[in-house]
Amino acid sequence: MEQKSEPLPADPARARLIEVLVRTGDEDRAAFRDLYTLTSAKLFGVCLRICGERQAAEDVLHDVYLTVWKRAGAYEPSRASPITWLSTIARNRAIDWRRAQAVRHSTPIDEAPPVVDTAPLASEIVVADQEAHRLHHCLDTLEERQRGAIRTAFFDGVTYADLAEREHVPLGTMKSWVRRGLMKLRECLEQ
Repeated sequence: MEQKSEPLPADPARARLIEVLVRTGDEDRAAFRDLYTLTSAKLFGVCLRICGERQAAEDVLHDVYLTVWKRAGAYEPSRASPITWLSTIARNRAIDWRRAQAVRHSTPIDEAPPVVDTAPLASEIVVADQEAHRLHHCLDTLEERQRGAIRTAFFDGVTYADLAEREHVPLGTMKSWVRRGLMKLRECLEQ
């Protein structure tokens, strides 16, 4: 003969907490007061552990209960224990507070250095473009070997000695090509 097992009696403290939380969801202020009395010490501990400051934990706890008042109607006893549901709200609010503190550790606006816009003005860009176009035009008027030596020396940072070796000419010859090329370049740019 099989015996039917009777359901275990529910934890009276948990049952009471579920009851006051459900009633809080129905906007029962007396139930909300009872909920605060039953849970505030534990939730304060959660907030204090995460915030690390008593005043901050008190402020966060206040936000926790505002959230509970607004969301208690969404609590489903079959999905989570009441203390788990409440602790999750407290933990999330405390973490939000910590993240906000990280952002706040900046210099007050009146003490901050001025923001400098390093981007060139449009007029400066136009002038620079015109000068670059003019420079390239003047470079194109030089002999090919002078133009190549100047571009390689000044734009690529290659030394005269390396240029002379690449072109298989004496160092003095390379220096002369570059010097004469720069003089012609200056004349062209000054026109």
